Amino acid sequence: MTFAFNRHIAPAEQGPNPTRLRTRILSDCVVVAGILALGGLVAYLVPDITAPIGPKGVPSSVSTQLYLLPYYSLRSVLRMAIALIISLIFSFIYGLAAARSRRAGKVLIPLLDILQSIPILGFLSVTVTFWLAIFPGSMLGVEAASVFAIFTSQAWNMTFSFYRSLRSEPRELEEASNNLRLSKWQRFWTLDVPNATIPLLWNCMMSVSGGWFFLTASEMISVNNRTYALPGIGSFVAQSAKEGNFGNIGWAVCAMVVIVLLIDTCVWKPLTAWAEKFRITQSASTVEQSSFVLTIIRQSHVDEWLLRLLRPLGDLIDRIMRPLGRTGAGHPVNASRRRAGDVVFDIVVIVLLIGGIGYLLLTIHRATGLGELAYAFGLGGLTFLRVLALTIVCSIIWVPIGATIGMNPKISRFAQPIVQVLASFPANFIFPFVTLWFVAWHIDINWGSILLMALGTQWYILFNVIAGASQIPDDLREMTRNMQLSRWMRWKTLILPSIFGAWCTGGITAAGGAWNASIVSEIVSYRSNTLTAQGIGSYITRATARGDMMRTLIGVAVMAVLVVAVNRLFWNPMERLANRRFASSI
Repeated sequence: MTFAFNRHIAPAEQGPNPTRLRTRILSDCVVVAGILALGGLVAYLVPDITAPIGPKGVPSSVSTQLYLLPYYSLRSVLRMAIALIISLIFSFIYGLAAARSRRAGKVLIPLLDILQSIPILGFLSVTVTFWLAIFPGSMLGVEAASVFAIFTSQAWNMTFSFYRSLRSEPRELEEASNNLRLSKWQRFWTLDVPNATIPLLWNCMMSVSGGWFFLTASEMISVNNRTYALPGIGSFVAQSAKEGNFGNIGWAVCAMVVIVLLIDTCVWKPLTAWAEKFRITQSASTVEQSSFVLTIIRQSHVDEWLLRLLRPLGDLIDRIMRPLGRTGAGHPVNASRRRAGDVVFDIVVIVLLIGGIGYLLLTIHRATGLGELAYAFGLGGLTFLRVLALTIVCSIIWVPIGATIGMNPKISRFAQPIVQVLASFPANFIFPFVTLWFVAWHIDINWGSILLMALGTQWYILFNVIAGASQIPDDLREMTRNMQLSRWMRWKTLILPSIFGAWCTGGITAAGGAWNASIVSEIVSYRSNTLTAQGIGSYITRATARGDMMRTLIGVAVMAVLVVAVNRLFWNPMERLANRRFASSI
């Protein structure tokens, strides 16, 4: 009797639940079908990517037939995905090196400032020939140049985000990893990456948005008086704008909205819901984020398949990495020897820096004269004023909005796809319409370019603030409610301090993105109408189009100097303040 009763109240002992089993089988079928479809699409696109260059060379234009738009969209999405994966790997390696080594950080972070300040055209003018030489006679060379260009628009904000997360890890978790004597590989995957997951994920979204913004420049490459056109939605829009075909641009806009919504549904929503488990809090979230795609994946056996596949590889890598040492196992370093080493390192860096600057100045003096450099700095000052105005206005607008979205899962579930559509939509797709508006209303492009720059870079601030606000522990929010703090006091004592570091990261990358966006915002055209603003962005664009390598170098160097100076004088002190006063703790 007892045995029968127990079998009645515990039906799980009778065997698998038929309904649950059917659900898992159905989920397995859906997941496998999705994997096969994805693999089939990649296999369908690869032959065209590696196709040989025809006898007429690389095409300088693309067809604007509407039936090709879905194919062009797939080509663009594939380039974006490859660039994002490379950017993520770069962020892990570069950010970890900069955060874990004081001396390396002194070089790598200023270098990162320089890299994010170099516009895409600056990279393309140097690298197109390089990639074509690596893959001679194949379209793969131009494809690699395009992917590299997209990478340069994605990687820097992700690296800054990962670096800041490493620098602001909770001290208690650092001590726990030291006490557990984790290997450096184990610490990376159990502390470093989980702690950085939420802000890094939002910056991945922003990186994809930045990639879309520069898609026309990376698919319709115009350098050294040559144009290399690749099939893609960006080149489709660029060619349609040249032909004055507003209908095609409208269809491309619709295609972009569909693509963004699909990516948000199939990629970003599942990832943001999954990443909630990495949020540091002492109480469960009152409203859990959900995604039907993530639900299907969790109901399937894909986690078991991945575990069986990756666990042996992970164990092998862990054994290989163990000789590199364990967390907290370093030997004490003599303070005087350490200071002496720092002095020698600083001297070497300064000598190399002075030597490089001297050589650059000498080269400019011989080629164009230093007066050209002074002229470029004057143009850089005008662009700086635009970037400053953009950063201030966007912070005032988007900080309260981003904090509200990040702290409220209900609002986030509704607002995330809207933000994704707005941020991922390439603002330069509507530049032809804006050009006509500026001409019709007699708007000075010197002021209008600020709006054009903001359309593509304001989202860096919004996304980072959302990520920072979403990491505020629920128990701290409940405490402010229980203490009946006023709205202003809640913002002053909890919200603003919690998101200050995230705002710094967003501000740095937004300012860097604005400098970069100046190359497409200070010169806009449609048919015979071309509006040019005075600034370093238009200077670089004109020099690159003419194939004037020296003036392109001068423009890029001036932009790099200004960006590094602003970061050293303003953003770095702000970041140190964030780490000192508002570092996370549990």
